[in-house]
Amino acid sequence: MESSIVNQPVLVLNENYLPLNICRVRRAVVLVLVGKAEVVENGRGYFSASSGSYEIPSVIRLVYLVRKQTHPRKMTKLEIFNRDKYTCQYCGREGKELTLDHVMPRRLNGQHTWENIVAACIPCNRKKAGRTPAEAGMPLLRSPRAPGNIGFYVPYQYLRARSEWEKYLPHKR
Repeated sequence: MESSIVNQPVLVLNENYLPLNICRVRRAVVLVLVGKAEVVENGRGYFSASSGSYEIPSVIRLVYLVRKQTHPRKMTKLEIFNRDKYTCQYCGREGKELTLDHVMPRRLNGQHTWENIVAACIPCNRKKAGRTPAEAGMPLLRSPRAPGNIGFYVPYQYLRARSEWEKYLPHKR
């Protein structure tokens, strides 16, 4: 298989069709070949090997149930960007060059919490500076909040690239 194909993401479903995680094509193919999973969605075609032709999976389902404990998500820069869909929460500009902004500035005792941090583009972050959105005349597009503890989520960049995954994902993010 071509190296770029084997590194593509594959959605892994539990036996009960609930999303479990994301792996790479290489791992997904191995799970299918050893009988631990089955291909549910073939989003990329086929590849040939000495033993035959095989599907390149986009979604696989394990043939056994994995019990998984849910843990609250850690608040990281990437998690904030995913929650805000890589969009500046002041001007709506979408992109990768974002920073984190405290809605209530730290100098005014603003906390470092899910409810007080948003993604902001560099120009908006500089314009707002150490002021509140009201003081700066920059209302938020969406109020920040902690993500729900659904146990699984798909990073925003994968959602845009893999439309066939949507029917297997929880609707509330």
